[in-house]
Amino acid sequence: MAQSSSPVSGVADRYAQSLFDLARDDGAIETVESELAAFQKLIDDNADFRRLVESPVFSSDDQMKAIDAIVGEVKPSELTGNFLRVVASNRRLFALPGIIRGFRQYAAEHRGEVSAQVTSAHQLSAAQRKELAEALGSYAGKTVTMTESVDSTILGGLIVKIGSRQIDTSLRT
Repeated sequence: MAQSSSPVSGVADRYAQSLFDLARDDGAIETVESELAAFQKLIDDNADFRRLVESPVFSSDDQMKAIDAIVGEVKPSELTGNFLRVVASNRRLFALPGIIRGFRQYAAEHRGEVSAQVTSAHQLSAAQRKELAEALGSYAGKTVTMTESVDSTILGGLIVKIGSRQIDTSLRT
């Protein structure tokens, strides 16, 4: 498997693996995953929090104070709260989105799931979605979690990405 040369992805992966190992040992994978999803939503929806995460301008003290306040307000599990504090104290908040993605990937692998990105020319019906999930599941040999997007420029058909594989049956291609 090819490794990214980005130092951010390496940092994010190490933190994600560590958090996953701790969550697995505590039997808290689902709890931590849902709490991280809430923090991802906070990053996506709150420009101030996103700036705190992305900007190198904030000092370690500023990041710690902000994370302490957010953890105090959101009240995640002790594991998630302490983990976020460690990330902030080590000035690694910039890697938080990658850590969240990595943790989700480890959790999905642990459950025997694989994610697929499906791009179609129009919104899939419930029946099409179910049939496609079953077909992808038999192809992958695992339970498939699909993320769907619509791109009318592909004209028809589908583009499916599972891991490093891409299946392109679009009319545009």
